[in-house]
Amino acid sequence: MKIYVLGSNSFVERMVDVKNQLCALGHEGWIHPDYEAHLRGERQAFPKVKEDHAENAEFKIAHDYIRAHYQHILASDAIIVVNEEKNGIKNYIGGNCLMEMGQAYVNNKKIFLLNGLPGQVSYLAEIKAMQPILLHGKLAEII
Repeated sequence: MKIYVLGSNSFVERMVDVKNQLCALGHEGWIHPDYEAHLRGERQAFPKVKEDHAENAEFKIAHDYIRAHYQHILASDAIIVVNEEKNGIKNYIGGNCLMEMGQAYVNNKKIFLLNGLPGQVSYLAEIKAMQPILLHGKLAEII
């Protein structure tokens, strides 16, 4: 299965690790090439989110990440969202990932969450409505 790996930029290392584990399990795991280039030191660091989000938005616009991720989702059979703890929220799923999950959902792609459902988010009902498959860290359960 061709599975596109997504998640918060804070989880880049874990996202690349998940991609590699998917490949080892016989799937075609893939990720935006900028993430692996970043870990190899070939790409600038992703900006830290500031209170006004301006720098982060400019970075996303300059690299056209929203459109690129959408095209990658269309080219995949499924997505997996790497949802670790962030900002005190267990199994964090932020705005971009929520949007990407919606893109996958309306295009009839399977949606996997690496961990469980997030806590303390106002859009939990929307996540549940997309009926993601919860892996609870067990990638081998993807069939």
